[in-house]
Parts: sequence; C-alpha cells; structure tokens
Amino acid sequence: MTVYDQLMAHERQTQLLASVAERLGWDQETMMPPGAADQRGDEMAALELVLHARRTDPQIGEWLAAVKPEGAEQAAQLGHVRHSYERAVKVPARLAEELARICSTAQGVWAKARAEQDVAAFLPVLKQVLALKREEAACYADSGHDLYDGLLDGFEPGETGAGLAAMFDRMRPRLVALRGAILDKPAPKGLTGHFPKDKQLALSRELAQAFGYDFNFGRLDLAVHPFMSGQGADVRITTRVDESDPFNCIYSTIHEVGHAMYEGSVSPALRMTPAGRGVSMGVHESQSRIFENQLGRSPAFADWLFGRMRDTFGEAGAAEATAFARAVNRVRTGYIRTEADEIHYNLHVMLRFDLERALIKGDLEVADLEAAWNDRYQADFGQAVDKPSNGMLQDVHWSAGLFGYFPTYTLGNVYAGCLHKALRAELPDLDAQMAAGDMKAATGWLRDKVQVHGGLFTPRGVIEQAAGHAPDEGPLLDYLEAKFGALYGL
Repeated sequence: MTVYDQLMAHERQTQLLASVAERLGWDQETMMPPGAADQRGDEMAALELVLHARRTDPQIGEWLAAVKPEGAEQAAQLGHVRHSYERAVKVPARLAEELARICSTAQGVWAKARAEQDVAAFLPVLKQVLALKREEAACYADSGHDLYDGLLDGFEPGETGAGLAAMFDRMRPRLVALRGAILDKPAPKGLTGHFPKDKQLALSRELAQAFGYDFNFGRLDLAVHPFMSGQGADVRITTRVDESDPFNCIYSTIHEVGHAMYEGSVSPALRMTPAGRGVSMGVHESQSRIFENQLGRSPAFADWLFGRMRDTFGEAGAAEATAFARAVNRVRTGYIRTEADEIHYNLHVMLRFDLERALIKGDLEVADLEAAWNDRYQADFGQAVDKPSNGMLQDVHWSAGLFGYFPTYTLGNVYAGCLHKALRAELPDLDAQMAAGDMKAATGWLRDKVQVHGGLFTPRGVIEQAAGHAPDEGPLLDYLEAKFGALYGL
C-alpha cells in the first residue's frame, strides 16, 4: 500500500466508527427510553475517546508529512485530513470525552426542561457545557482565531465571526424594511381545522419521495427538534407534528430531506472518506433551505400541494390555490425559528449568533441568558416572550454543544439564493414542472451541481462553481423582495 492508501484506510475506519456514534445520537433523540440517558452518555463518551485517539494518532502526522497528492481529489482528501488532525490534536482526550458525556446528558435535561417550561432546571448543565466549550475554543485560539472563530471553523471552514457579522449587518436593513412593508398589508388567513397525525405523516412520506428521498436507505421518525442523521446508504430524517398546524410537519420534513439528499447523493466512490460528506454546514443548509423555501414554498409547488392537502384533509380553510399559497408564505411575527417565514427566519438566527458569541467570549453568562434573550427578542420582534419553550429553550443546539452552528443557517440561505438564481436560469420551465408535482429536474440540478461533489471543493468554491459567481447576499434579498412583493402586492 502507498502512504496515501494507508492513510485512507485509517480514515475509513474512523469514518465508520463516527457513523456508529451518529447512530447512537439518532437513537437517543427518537427511540431511546428516557431512563437510559446516563448510560448513553457513558457510551457516547467511551466511543468519543476511541475516535479522538484515532483522530490524533501521531501516525497521521507522519503520513501527512510523507504523502504527495496526485490530482485534485487526493489534494482535497488530504486537506480534510489535515484540517481535522490539526484541530483534533489541540484538544486533550479528557476534554473530548467529557464534552461527549455532558452534551449527551444535557440534551435529555434540555428536552425535559423544555417540556416543563423550567429554565432553572437546564441552567446548571448548560453552564457545564459552556465551560467545556470555552475550554475547547481556547485550544484553537493559538492558530490565530478568536475563541468563537475556533468553534465556527468546525462547522464552516474559512469563515469568521467578524465576517459573518458584517454580512448580517448588510442584510438586516433590507429584511427589516421588507418585513415592515409586508406587515402593513392585510394578513392572509392561515389554515384552520384538525389535521390528524397519521394523515400528516402519510403526506410527509409522500412529499419526501416527491423530493427524491428513498426509503430503502432511510426512515422518517418523530423528534422534539427535527434533524437528519447519517450518510451514504443510511440517511434518516425526523419531523414533528402539531395537529393544528400541518405546515410544521410538512416543511420540517422537506427541510430534512434536503439535508438527506445531500448526504445520500455524494458520489459512492467518496463514501466513508474525509471528502465523503457535505463540505460544511452552510452548504448543507443551502440544500435544506432551497428544498424547503425556494422550491417547497414556491407558488408553483404550492399549487400542486394545495390539491394534495384537499385530498388529505378537506378544504382546511383555503378555498382556492392562491389563498393557499399566501397561507404557505404567510409573514407574521412568531417565537419559533423553525416555524418562521423566510423574512423573519434570518432575524432569529442573528439573535442567536450574537448571544452565543457573547457567551463564548465571556461577555454574557448563563445565569443572564434568559433575560438577554427576552430583551433582544422584544427589541427585534416587538413582542414579549410568553414562555421558555418559545424563548431560550426552543433549540437543541446549545445543549448539544453546537456553538458556532447557528450562523450557518443564514449563510445557507445566502448560498441557496445564489443557487436558486442559477437554477432558474438553466430551467426556464421549472414552475410548470413544480406545479405538476415534478421535482426531478430541480433536485437533479442540485445533485449534479452540489451534492455529488461532497467535500471535493471548499464551501464557497462549490457554490461558486454551481452559481457561476462568488456567493453574496444579493440574490437572496432580491428573491425575497420579488416573491413577497408579488404575494403581498407591494
């Protein structure tokens, strides 16, 4: 075996073990009995200790020093190995193990606290998670990153907190102005009635398949906070059900299908290699967000969905397709990020981004987080938080230790805006296809332009080669103004 082959064989085993750990996480959120939480934390910690040892094996450094890449694919693979190795060796095994244990436990504590509206019950374990994440962030600081940038680099290599903050500052004025113009117009009606759980799930399965999801290699389950798990030939999605609001289930499903299609569509030749997964969370979110919004909430697709909704649930408060499309795209101030319309969504992300940067920097302590959240929400959205599950307890991310993840949602929206503009240019009859419920051309374009490449390009590089230009926020904002301008008669 060549040096490169030896390194890739080592990486393949590491990827397979990481996949087992991910499956344990999926089980914890969907199937695990609640009494098993402490044991699962120990299991996750034990497996993380094995993974950390493999990721920091000195032999990797020797292989990297000796190997010379042959071609672009090998260069990309080695780039991922080097990035992972250089990050991993900075984190002590003790810290990696303890993070896995505490974050596994914290997710169960968070879910219970959220259900019981009990912030005080969650704060002690969140304080532990934050202390460990600050310690982890400090491990990366000697590379030139500030504390938050070191964590962000694990989700979106090449981005910085300052750079994202500048982009968000450019976006905010146009988003706020558009929101104001829309809220001055009469609000469209939402759906009314009872939407049984079994019918919602049956329709969600149908929609998942319409967007290309193959249940031979996946499954749909319920979770408190919807997510996707897996890669390659085993990619699982989750959703949630509110029997008074079917859009929650429908669009959570479509969103997670976007993630799943990315992981499942990576070239089989790349599977279980360092470049065999989505290249970053920003690019991942570009796929889930374009599935959910530019495609799934388009007036054309809403026209087809309207018929399926009537077949499944009856009239449900929308007597004709135009009213249904307006209900799908209804803009209103709300508490929940995952249920937010396309205008408010990014404002939710910006709130979380600023708060978690302050937490990591030490400018905000856990004891003051709820008040800071509520004050910021009041300032940005003009209403008071009514209960913790609509405030700081709504998202799973901080309990899971995912500091640095939140800004990738808006970055994904920006990337999706660029991809959608290019997609429209290349598929001029897209609306006619979507109005017939035919998503194959759109999802096929995304597969060929983005998903099949896995991690062979940089995050911004894969968007640039697909869209034909360097990514920026302009196409997203133009799309939002055009779409909602037409829907609301602005």
